[in-house]
Amino acid sequence: MMDARRVSRLLSVGMAAALASSALMPIAQAMAQDAGTLVVDTAFQLKTADPAREFEPTANLILHPVYETLVTFKGSDLTKVEPSLSEAPVVSADAKTFTFQLNPAAKFSDGSPVTVDDVIFSLNRVKNVKGSPSFLLDGVTVSKGSKEGEVVLTTEQPDPGLPYKLANPAVGIVNAKVVTANQGSAAADADKTDRADAFFATTSVGSGPYVLEKFDMAAEVVLKRNDAYWGEKPKYEQIVIRNVETSAQQMNVMRDDSQIALDLRPDQLDAIKDAAYTISVPSADVVFMFTNSNADISPVAANSDFQTAVRLAIDYDGIVNIAGEGAVRPGSIIPTMFAGSLPTSEGPTRDVEAAKAALAKSGIKDPTIELTYVSDITKNGVSFADVAAKMQSDLKDVGITATLKPSPVSTFLDDYRAGTLPFTIVWWGPDFPDPSDYLLFGPGEKVGLRAGWKAGSSPAITEIAKKAAVEIDQTTRTKLYDEWQKKLNAEGPFTGLFQPAFSMASSKTLEPVEYNAMWTIDLTAISPAKQ
Repeated sequence: MMDARRVSRLLSVGMAAALASSALMPIAQAMAQDAGTLVVDTAFQLKTADPAREFEPTANLILHPVYETLVTFKGSDLTKVEPSLSEAPVVSADAKTFTFQLNPAAKFSDGSPVTVDDVIFSLNRVKNVKGSPSFLLDGVTVSKGSKEGEVVLTTEQPDPGLPYKLANPAVGIVNAKVVTANQGSAAADADKTDRADAFFATTSVGSGPYVLEKFDMAAEVVLKRNDAYWGEKPKYEQIVIRNVETSAQQMNVMRDDSQIALDLRPDQLDAIKDAAYTISVPSADVVFMFTNSNADISPVAANSDFQTAVRLAIDYDGIVNIAGEGAVRPGSIIPTMFAGSLPTSEGPTRDVEAAKAALAKSGIKDPTIELTYVSDITKNGVSFADVAAKMQSDLKDVGITATLKPSPVSTFLDDYRAGTLPFTIVWWGPDFPDPSDYLLFGPGEKVGLRAGWKAGSSPAITEIAKKAAVEIDQTTRTKLYDEWQKKLNAEGPFTGLFQPAFSMASSKTLEPVEYNAMWTIDLTAISPAKQ
């Protein structure tokens, strides 16, 4: 998505990353040689240590081991929620009531038990401080159940995706008494009265296997093992997460200055594959294009036959090749690792003659359209200028002239949100790993409106979306999302282009590390290689 809570995903690391200078390397090398310390290099996208206010990738990475959630995901599987502080929820037939039973063994790092009151406080605080993740709990009421240790969440509208939202580290459970004693609040006016943000940067009040020892948003974050942890103890005494430029990350792993590098480009892997484990897998971000359906913005782009011609003109395989090893193309808008995604074969394919026929049917002769793209950042190392140039060439083959318009990210975001771009390449990073997050691409919905797709434009698509939003049977739900995306491909202004690769390296002194699209890697699950 492209709201303010995700802008940090779009910004380059800039000067902050440069602070991981060579002066730090001798210290880091000594730590990496210490069997009790794990050193992880990444390019920081980080603004706060307060779970109720965070919504950045690096925050998810570091807070997941500190603040446990009611449910979680295991390994790289985002299709099923697993027990964490509670058992898996019991969901009512109307998908409006979710009952969680807390694990009685769960306790915070200070030894106090995790209670229903803590859960109620934590979730209400997320909602009421009105931070970036507050929308995850829109319309949700939290209360005590009839049994000891039972928490009940009710929603105004059916929401079968709610359990997936509750695995986000932003809704981690905090110690209510300690937070309240340090200027925290979960009251309705918490957006005005809560002052606990600075407190979270100095200590930990979670129940996870690690506690926060140091929080420096410019240079490094240090996690220390919680020796009082109520679950299985993690393998490392401490974890140091450093803010390091991508080019330096590769060298650090090769020199054993660090054990994990999280922000490599696919083309960096060959040089490091003999010295480390490397993976290049599809990320959960989907890069897509749209032609604006608002005729006031562009009568050319809004013509449905012109939109069809554009979809049929694009060489999708060629674009995936530009994205590099590990990139894939989703069949529509929902990424490949989520339930409800379409296989690549269901997406549009290039057909030059059919594109020319659609263009002729449109009645538009020698059309020219402006293609806007972000000029000052890349996505997982992929240049939008390269993708735009490829699309320009493809469109020329069918008689469409695309005038390239590079735009700095700040200007691009304003224009994108305002819905004034006739034709563009943009991307969406998931808020939570459930297909319901993508219903925002429908007519009259948040992303749909950015493409000029007004409510009522496609009643059939809207009707399918309404059914999918409330269906709790997974098989039926998946079929509905399949049907919704197929119609979106045929009638909507959006077309999925590719999912860029996530590329990382980890030392062979470790067991192989798995990618998780929610928190990048699970720091609690990393262990030394078996001897």
